[in-house]
Amino acid sequence: MTNHSTSDSVVLQALATERLLPVVVINDAAAAAPLRDAVVAGGLSTLEITLRTPSAIAAIRRLSEAGDISVGAGTVLTREQAKIAIGEGARFVVSPGLSPDVVAHCHDVGVPVFPGVATPTEILSALSLGCTVVKFFPADVNGGLPAIKALANPFPDVRFVPTGGVSADNLAAYLAHPAVLAVGGSWVVAQPLIASHDWATITSRVAEAVRIVEGVAAGDGAHA
Repeated sequence: MTNHSTSDSVVLQALATERLLPVVVINDAAAAAPLRDAVVAGGLSTLEITLRTPSAIAAIRRLSEAGDISVGAGTVLTREQAKIAIGEGARFVVSPGLSPDVVAHCHDVGVPVFPGVATPTEILSALSLGCTVVKFFPADVNGGLPAIKALANPFPDVRFVPTGGVSADNLAAYLAHPAVLAVGGSWVVAQPLIASHDWATITSRVAEAVRIVEGVAAGDGAHA
């Protein structure tokens, strides 16, 4: 099992720096290595493999063995899923909702966990469990950036990772808000691109997103 003693700080630092978390649905674990190469070539070192396919755990194992990228497990619904994914090398866990069991297990083994929230009550529950970084999901359905702005006022210590409906068109606006730690996005690693092995387009989309992040950091909101 991976040593997670410094996992929390490493993962959070990467997200705070890169500010973009590619969200991957993968149907063939053999695609993990070229996917990693494409993402790294685009300028990122962190990605999330969602547990939505039978190949997800094997993909997490292969990526964790490579050692040059921090791979997390997404769509984690149960403690057992979290245990299995972490055992195979997942460096962090993301859930679409708030499961006290999942959070407790991740905290027990020292792995960062980002539970999904959409309401003030869920944020309060996350805080009571010791989580100050949460996934705002699905972001577009739940009000997008205006909702985050409203939620950030009563919860100034919470950092959000909005996911769902994010694209190159609205990425800069999300990142410009100080309550947003990073943004989760599937468009840069869209499932059809992985299925067709279009690694060049994935690298191009990742690189474009990285340029947007750099533009926000520079204060000009550049999209290129």
